[in-house]
Amino acid sequence: MIAIIKYNGGNVNSVQNALSRLNAGSIITDDPEVIRNADKVIFPGVGEASSTMASLTEKGLDRLIPTLTQPVLGICLGMQLMCKNTEEGNTDGLGIFDINVKKFPARNIVPHMGWNTISGLRSGLLSELNENDFYFVHSYYCELSEYTTSVCDYILPFSASLQKENFYGVQFHPEKSGKVGNEVLQNFLKL
Repeated sequence: MIAIIKYNGGNVNSVQNALSRLNAGSIITDDPEVIRNADKVIFPGVGEASSTMASLTEKGLDRLIPTLTQPVLGICLGMQLMCKNTEEGNTDGLGIFDINVKKFPARNIVPHMGWNTISGLRSGLLSELNENDFYFVHSYYCELSEYTTSVCDYILPFSASLQKENFYGVQFHPEKSGKVGNEVLQNFLKL
């Protein structure tokens, strides 16, 4: 069973629908016991950083998520909040990835929205993909770091995906990225 973390935002239904298309059972929940005992966990992301962290803190999920030992996938804001800090609301994240999240400089249209290419794929989730164009919607980006497993360039190069131990993150939305997004989710399901 896959637990999709419920909080005061997120695109939880889109993620659940994508998993259903792949015949993967899932539950949308904020129950710490259910999350702790799930085979895999997805931390989806659409929303605002400070209110999302407040919601996680209220339910004790800010302490639980970093201790999980099963595969965990953060999507968009979910990945950003797995980092140390975000400039969005000057919010402290979960600290899984020791990097900062910054706002794109206004040298082009922000948010970065639409299809874009990623490169330098070196993660188990991404390394054998047949395509590398994904759907993005974000105004903040994760810096490049030792955890970066792929790169996208919009205004500047940023981490399109991250990995540290059992924690994976993608800035793009696999649930909105068609066939190649399904491949990423399938690869996560196989972990």
